[in-house]
Amino acid sequence: MEENIIKKRLGEEIKNSGLTTIEIAKRINVSPEMITQYKTTKKLPKLDTFAKLCKELDLDANYILGIKND
Repeated sequence: MEENIIKKRLGEEIKNSGLTTIEIAKRINVSPEMITQYKTTKKLPKLDTFAKLCKELDLDANYILGIKND
């Protein structure tokens, strides 16, 4: 699916999680700067990091990837 949709949805869900960048980073074992990059740059998480994000934030991977819209 389009990279822009993934970036937009992932950024929105990170923002809506109610967690700080530092809290999310600790939970998935990446730097806080990486979380910021996922929200603000063209950088996307590696597959294993994406899976951890979905698990920790209770995200629907199919929604983030644009496979389904709700």
